[in-house]
Amino acid sequence: MMRLWGRKSSINVQKVLWCLAELGLQEGKDFERIDAGLNFGLNRTPEFLALNPNGLVPTLQDGEIVLWESNTILRYLARKYDTAKHFPDDINSQYQSEKWMDWQLGTMWPTLRPAFLGLTRTPENERNYDLIHKAYQDTNALLALLDQQLATQQYCSGNHFHIGDIPLALCVSRWILLNQTFPDKTGPRTHLINIDAWMKRLEETTQYNSVAEKELNIVK
Repeated sequence: MMRLWGRKSSINVQKVLWCLAELGLQEGKDFERIDAGLNFGLNRTPEFLALNPNGLVPTLQDGEIVLWESNTILRYLARKYDTAKHFPDDINSQYQSEKWMDWQLGTMWPTLRPAFLGLTRTPENERNYDLIHKAYQDTNALLALLDQQLATQQYCSGNHFHIGDIPLALCVSRWILLNQTFPDKTGPRTHLINIDAWMKRLEETTQYNSVAEKELNIVK
């Protein structure tokens, strides 16, 4: 049976769980999930490091294949298990999706991450609120680019849901939750109507709700 290491609250683990849900793969039946990371530990044990020397989650073991890096795992799952063609497989859709996955990983999340970690993983007396505010406002500007793209199409790669929507939406959900929870620390959230409509579509037509957080996991 396929095994996935990682806690459900991790954004990168949620990417994989959402993709598995879209493919109709069920925890306990088609794959085993093992809590790891933060308070669950396990990710620094010799056994785990033999699978993933980075000591991070998620880690996926599928037969002899062991993978880390969440976006790579999404690509693998779609390639191997999407026999029902849940995701478009034409080259245009694939690489339109790929570019947004790389943008999420290399541009958007690094920009939002200081605000997210600062407000959810850092004790209050150690928080750098200037950095948090700047990170959040910089993310507003970046998401305006995605909003512009969604003005002419329903999803990141066109008019059909693709794996690229998964990492983008999970970042956007945290961008929304941070402002709802800490509005005085993030500053205003830019109202982006196309992103709002896209998120609503994902809630109504995909397995987004199976992994979405309704509130932030905050360190007290």
